[in-house]
This record gives sequence, C-alpha cells and structure tokens, in this order.
Amino acid sequence: MSKSQQPTQLSKFLSEEMQAYAMKALRNIQISYQHAIRSWLDGRSIQSFVSLFLISIFLSIAVASCSGSSSASKNDVKLKLVSFSVTKAAHDQIIPKFIEKWKQEHNQNVTFEQSYGGSGAQAAAVIDGSQEADIVHLALPLDVNKIQQAGLIKSGWETKAPRSGIVSKSVAAIVTREGNPKGINTWADLAKDGVKVIAANPKTSGIAIWEFLAFWGSVSLTGGDEGTALDYVTKVYKNTPILTKDAREASNLFFQQNQGDVLINYENEVILAGKNGTKLPYVVPQVNISIDNPVAVVDKNADKHGTREVAQAFVDFLYSTEAQREFAKLQYRPVNPTVTQEVASQYQPIKTLFTSQDLGGWDIIQKKFFGDGAIFDKVKAASKA
Repeated sequence: MSKSQQPTQLSKFLSEEMQAYAMKALRNIQISYQHAIRSWLDGRSIQSFVSLFLISIFLSIAVASCSGSSSASKNDVKLKLVSFSVTKAAHDQIIPKFIEKWKQEHNQNVTFEQSYGGSGAQAAAVIDGSQEADIVHLALPLDVNKIQQAGLIKSGWETKAPRSGIVSKSVAAIVTREGNPKGINTWADLAKDGVKVIAANPKTSGIAIWEFLAFWGSVSLTGGDEGTALDYVTKVYKNTPILTKDAREASNLFFQQNQGDVLINYENEVILAGKNGTKLPYVVPQVNISIDNPVAVVDKNADKHGTREVAQAFVDFLYSTEAQREFAKLQYRPVNPTVTQEVASQYQPIKTLFTSQDLGGWDIIQKKFFGDGAIFDKVKAASKA
C-alpha cells in the first residue's frame, strides 16, 4: 500500500468500525426498549415512562446517525489515464462530462491524472511501472497485448468492452506540400526517387505501426506477393531520412521545421487541422487500413489503487453516444452505431478497407514484422545500406 493510500484506507476502516459500534449500541438500546415497554405496561410507573421516552429519543438519534454516515459522500477517487499523443483533445472534452455524471449518480468526486505520448513508449512505461495507469487508451491492440503479457491486464480484455475493446477509429492519410509538387497520390508514389517521407518509428509509435502495415497491405492484399511487398516497403524507408518517436513529433518536423515532401498521418488529425484554419493538401488512399484504437482497464493497478469500479465506468462511458460524439467532433471515425450514422457523410468512403486480422492478427504481426530481427529491422538495415 502506498503512503498516499493510507489515509483513505484508514478513514474507510474508522468509518466501518464506528458504524459497527453504532449498530451494536443500537441492538442494546432495542433490548432496553423492549424491557421498558414491558415494565410500563405491567406497572405503568412514571420511571418506566421516562425511561421509555428517553430511550425513544436516543434510538431516533442513533438511527439518524447510522443513516447519515451511510449516505455521506464517499472518498474522492483519482484515476490515472495513459494514452497516445493525439487523443488529448478528445479526452479534454470527454473527461469533464464523465466527472459530472459520476458526481450526480454517486456523490463522489473523480479526478484524472493524464499522460500522453507515443503509444509504444506509453505501453513500455506502464509495463515498467513508471506509469501506474488505471486505464490505457492506446493506438493499437498490440500495445495492450504487451501490457497483458506483462501480467498487468487479464487475458480476454477485448471481450470486457463493446466493439472488441476498440473505442475510436481512423484511417491513414497522405499529407503533401502545397500544390503536391512531387505528384504523390497513392501509396506506390512514396517509393519514387527523390521523395522524402516523414514517418515515425514502429518501436515507439502506434501510428508508425499502422503506417508500416498500410504500406505492406497495399501490396500484399492487392495481388502482390511478399517479395514485392518487401521491396516496396524497403524503398519507402530509404526515402525516410528520420524516424520520429511519435505522430506529434512527425507533424512538428513536417510543418514547423518544413522537412520532407510527404507526411503520413491519421485522417482525423488532418481534417481537424483544416477545420482549425490550417488547410492541408492530403489524399486518403482508396486502399487503406482500419486504424483501431483500444481501451482497457489495467487490472493489477486498478485493484491496487481501489479504482476498478470507477475505471470500468469510465471505459464504458467512452462508448456512450455522448462521448462518441466528442470523438466524432475531432474527426475520429466513431464506433457507436448511432453516431456513425449521424456523421457518415463527413468521411471519404474507402474502396478497400483492410484490418489487422487480414494481415494475420496481432500475434503474427508482432512476430513477423516488429520482433527483434523481424521484417522491420531488416527493412531498416537495408534502407541505411
């Protein structure tokens, strides 16, 4: 038990002890009350009457005290949310709504400690204990699986929430310079000579994994064999002068430092930038990958902190119409069917939309592409040769 938890646990213990003592006293009063009634009925003495009157008053006070203690507001709860870098704007809108709802329904104050960064790095921080998350909302299920494999999340986490644990979605977009001087319109164009691509590192960033899978699937799932896919992906990474740690850093490099000809980003980020006054020339490839962002309670930490009930309630709230509308306002593709229907016209239709399952599922993806010495490491080595 941490020092920060001890006052809360002590208060709870004292509260329970006081209630137990009050209930014991109440039972003794009830016995005395019954004796007083019999004495009064038998002798109708003034002493018995007075005793009965006083006991009635004390009984009322005791009942009120027990009732009051049980209806008093509960101790405050603090939740630690660890998420990937581009979700902050959504959570800034959603969290206050949940706090208000929980307060109204449970008379309990909830506060949030939040952390945002590259999804892979965030998962690693949860695993090593430097981030004791109660809840993780990460860029891809692979990162949640790593936390599960470390023993912090129980197996089957994806069955404990709607939509297989996926709470927000997007697709990949190709952002170019004004006027698209390099003529980049498809995934294949990224392999052209003289094109500089800004991309993130799959070892630390969720979007980087989605980028890699989009590159690979655009070949292997449209008739090309794995040799052709490997050759194409190697050319793309030869055109990538630097791999950033996360999506936010890649965007800063492209826009603020004016590096590169093309940036791969989440569709929601690109559309939102346009709505906020920064019009970005971009293409949403018609062969694309469904970027699925999972959420899960970190079981071991939530149990340690005594926050499971509230943590699970927040996860459930993220699927509500109210919360999903906030995701949609920030141009995520919602997973709530009602909200999906409401905003369908806002998004470009995708001709061929594939998923991680089409590439074998996350266990195979991790071993095949991103494990030590796997395809990405070979591609990276070849791109530097």
